Amino acid sequence: MTVTRADLERCLDLAKSSVVEPRMGLFGPASRTWHIAREGVVFLAGGAAALQQLAHPFVAYGVAEHSVTREDTFGRFLRTFENVYAMIFGPLERALRSARGVHTIHERVTGVITEAAGSWSAGTRYKANDEHALRWVFTTLIINAVRAYELVIDPLEEHEKDEYYAESRRFGLLFGLEEEDLPDSYAAFERSFDDTIRSGSIVVTAPARELAEYLLAPPHPALGLAWRWYTMMTASLLPEALREGFGLPYGPREHARVDASIHAIRRAYPRIPARLRHVPAYIAAERRLASGENYVREPDTGRPFLLKLLLRMSRAAVL
Repeated sequence: MTVTRADLERCLDLAKSSVVEPRMGLFGPASRTWHIAREGVVFLAGGAAALQQLAHPFVAYGVAEHSVTREDTFGRFLRTFENVYAMIFGPLERALRSARGVHTIHERVTGVITEAAGSWSAGTRYKANDEHALRWVFTTLIINAVRAYELVIDPLEEHEKDEYYAESRRFGLLFGLEEEDLPDSYAAFERSFDDTIRSGSIVVTAPARELAEYLLAPPHPALGLAWRWYTMMTASLLPEALREGFGLPYGPREHARVDASIHAIRRAYPRIPARLRHVPAYIAAERRLASGENYVREPDTGRPFLLKLLLRMSRAAVL
């Protein structure tokens, strides 16, 4: 099933009806969503989320055939998060504008899968606004944010995960996903993630492997060591079948290094200043609300922030 513009607008109306203060956006500073999404450490699982998304053939073929990802893979990775953070931290109109903008771009992304892949046969037509693909992208974002947060900061109680997930179902409306089409608890949501991995619909295709190579290549030679470390961390967060599909090594040596890295990051992360620990979109949102204005010019794309954060985490792990 394809999410149409009418489907999206109906979902956006539902999202708007849940908002008390439009300046705060869909969630606001008291929400579990802001509390988790503001942490830069969520990017620790960003690579895993991106590769999981690429393991859906509709996503891999759509990106490979309809974007300039090969020329700026890391930039596209950041632009994806820019839209996500605009939806999470922006005022209501900014969130809705991002949702409509993403949907409009996706309307042009159609084509044909040219290889047999898992449960998909060669010749299957894909659309970026396919409900299954959109639900999978949404799922990877939520699952990996929780996993990164728990890995480094604190385990979440079941009721906290349910609270976060209940808010996230509002976020799903911005993809055109009806709340009743999503599981009704976080535990059920996790099971649906595992079931989808096992279903045969999530499989690494040739375009996915090629795009992963670009994504995991350092954006600058000086970042080679940090990027090799980040690739190892990404591999640790992938299901085994996807690690093998992408050809990422992960044996006992890598496992031991990951465990040591997580231990070091847990100790170092709280010492990182908030201006480097919290994502730029959250800092911009704080300033917007403090100023009383509906809009404050957002900071840079986040590239300097992310590079600095990854360098700090990788150095903490090595030291």
